[in-house]
Amino acid sequence: MENLNLHLVWPEILLAISASLLLGFGVSKTQNRAPLVRIIAIGILVVFALLSYIMGSPDGEAFKGALVVDSFGRYTKFFIGIAAALGLLLAGNYLEREKLDHYEFSVLTLYAVLGMSIMVSANNLLSLYIGVEMQSLALYVMAAFNRDSLRASEAGLKYFVLGALSSGLLLYGISLIYGFTGTLDFNNIAASVQADGLSIGLIGGLVFLLCGLAFKISAAPFHMWTPDVYEGAPTPVTGFFAAAPKFAAIALIARLVTGPFGDISAQWQQVIIALSVMSMLIGAIGALQQTNIKRLMAYSSIANMGYALVPLAAGTEAGVRGMLIFMTIYLITVVGIFACILQMRIRDGMVERISDLSGLAKNNRGMALAMTVFMLSLMGIPPLLGFFGKLFAFLPAVQADLIWLVVLALIASVIGAFYYLRIIKTMWFDEGDTEFVIPVRSLSWTSAISALLLVGIVLVPFIAKSGQNWIALASSGLF
Repeated sequence: MENLNLHLVWPEILLAISASLLLGFGVSKTQNRAPLVRIIAIGILVVFALLSYIMGSPDGEAFKGALVVDSFGRYTKFFIGIAAALGLLLAGNYLEREKLDHYEFSVLTLYAVLGMSIMVSANNLLSLYIGVEMQSLALYVMAAFNRDSLRASEAGLKYFVLGALSSGLLLYGISLIYGFTGTLDFNNIAASVQADGLSIGLIGGLVFLLCGLAFKISAAPFHMWTPDVYEGAPTPVTGFFAAAPKFAAIALIARLVTGPFGDISAQWQQVIIALSVMSMLIGAIGALQQTNIKRLMAYSSIANMGYALVPLAAGTEAGVRGMLIFMTIYLITVVGIFACILQMRIRDGMVERISDLSGLAKNNRGMALAMTVFMLSLMGIPPLLGFFGKLFAFLPAVQADLIWLVVLALIASVIGAFYYLRIIKTMWFDEGDTEFVIPVRSLSWTSAISALLLVGIVLVPFIAKSGQNWIALASSGLF
């Protein structure tokens, strides 16, 4: 037990033990206990988020340096836990209606969050890989959770096959880095880079590693799985994919490039910039042709991951802070959007086409208002929080003399405004007679609260100042 420092990783231990116990509980019961398991899992995720937040000090390393506990990890894990808890809460009604309400869904969510937590706390290439694979294996099954749906099975298979490719890239990159530095530990890698300088093999290993992680955030050109998986997977799973895993993966990229490879920013900066540019342009242009709202959100997420990589390209503490601000606001927006999408149910089942939103403002004005706020926030229209997210994301790049990259990001934002405005126009001005069934309160309240957060939080200076202080503290954890 020497140097394990288990007291620093109580949140992860809670998730591991709880997931295993719930799995055994589900297997041991003949009748369906999925609703009870889901409620318990939601409570566990909330406790995990709060534990991650309140364990403020001291910082330290656990499992002999394999995991690091710092303000950056605590901040990220808090929002991952809350997003996962909301995802389970929103999924309940959908799973019951579609006869998919099995206890395994909640258990898989817990294991996925455990993998994400290991990812953002990774201080070793081996723990990095373990976290990525633990998350991925759970997500593969969740994508294909509806076994009777051909689309869901296809989505799960595509995600699995392409995920195996990304795992291969990760492992090859790790093997190259280990071969040229002789260590897997982040601190020792940084020391080796400082002592021995650069080598072709080390740079190649870093490129392969970043490409493997780019798959996890669906950054172009490793985005090919995203539209099909978003469309084919059950809608609550799609919403979960768009939120927590993206935050965890981009946080891992930030820890990787600012930690062991912080002294060679000129090398990885080019990779980050290339991924950012391709993601912004491919995501924005690809979304123009979409008629399915889930596929549109897939391309939107690709573009937004490009925006999130812009501040990281600066390689500064301000850049990490800008990424955290942008991703936090994006997380709130995505949860609200998918709460609205889950309300798009008529008597015959779910509807996903954008044209089905015609006349929504007449039939459900509240949902139309919420969707309008979300779309305007994604566009970056002030005074909504989406504007400030892009502002804090682009400023570090300007300060790092990457003005041309910011110009490309603004062009992509203008292109993106077209398809966001198309949704607003369809809801408010097109004629339609689609009547959605009355949604459950959890969906209505989640979308309403998310919309109010995007509008109202900027009006409360104390909350905004406290949030900035927390984000500044989190970003300083990497420097």
